[in-house]
Amino acid sequence: MFEEINLAGYIDHTLLKPEATAEDIARLCAEARRYNFAAVCVNPVYVKTAREQLRGSGVRVSAVVGFPLGATTAAVKAFEAGEAVDGGADEIDMVIHVGALKSGAVDYIHDEIAAVVKAARGRPVKVILETGLLTDDEKIAACRAAKKAGAHYVKTSTGFGPGGATAADVRLMRDAVGPGVGIKASGGIRTREAALEMISAGATRIGTSSGVAIIKG
Repeated sequence: MFEEINLAGYIDHTLLKPEATAEDIARLCAEARRYNFAAVCVNPVYVKTAREQLRGSGVRVSAVVGFPLGATTAAVKAFEAGEAVDGGADEIDMVIHVGALKSGAVDYIHDEIAAVVKAARGRPVKVILETGLLTDDEKIAACRAAKKAGAHYVKTSTGFGPGGATAADVRLMRDAVGPGVGIKASGGIRTREAALEMISAGATRIGTSSGVAIIKG
């Protein structure tokens, strides 16, 4: 089975470090073109740069929103998503208000996701849970809220929080959202074996800054 997988087609080639330069983003996009990754994932300030670099390639541009803490307001996240779309983003990766979820305010989580989905104007929205901070019940509640709000994916981690993607979390999330919502495993995935483990558990996207190393094995 794994021999037949187009692994590059699962990968969101990611560069979200605060010190990333325009030259670094150009290099990221050149690699994405060469290996035909699904997308690049960048901070909003680099959306236009990535769009120009990838024009005509078929590689999508994903922008992060409320990143990495998720602690901006829903209105700010929606504005940020709309501006990213105006700049050429094809997809949005948003971070939920983790503190609200842990306080039991699941309706707030639903509403902020719905606001970003609306602002994205039909573009896929991936909802980052930051699973390393959550109980299983909280992960399930967030997944259900994301599905109800119209999100297209749920995503494990920012890569900046504690822990990262685990196969157990991917399976839990898949059970929570069912077959109709994508799952992006992100955080600490650096090898081909780790990526394939996540796909076997139910992931439909892999977020990683090690895309080239993964493809080269």
